[in-house]
Amino acid sequence: QVQLVESGGGLVQPGDSLSLSCAASGRSFSGGAMGWFRQAPGEGRKFVGVVTWSGGTAYDDESVKGRFILTRDIRKDTMHLVMRRLEPEDTAVYYCAASDGKWLSSSPNYRESSNWGYWGQGTQVTVSS
Repeated sequence: QVQLVESGGGLVQPGDSLSLSCAASGRSFSGGAMGWFRQAPGEGRKFVGVVTWSGGTAYDDESVKGRFILTRDIRKDTMHLVMRRLEPEDTAVYYCAASDGKWLSSSPNYRESSNWGYWGQGTQVTVSS
């Protein structure tokens, strides 16, 4: 059974940092991509960032604004998202996603949630004073 398990969510204050992790089990995604989406109340699931099969990264620059950093351990099938200078607008459920797609970091395909085949259950991140 393939599983993606997120961890690290919680309640933080504006300006704080928080790290999220995602661990894959049941199969390896070393030849594909892993990424993060987030979903705020009343909104659709939106792309946050991706680490491709070759280690390239891309982010939704408009929302992330250079504050988030993605890393991935291919051998362990884990991924980490470090979020800095968090804002109330970052409040959402964060979902880990994985795909067999051999996308380049310049590809637009990873921005669409429908192109990802595997999802975690999500972890809540709340930024509030």
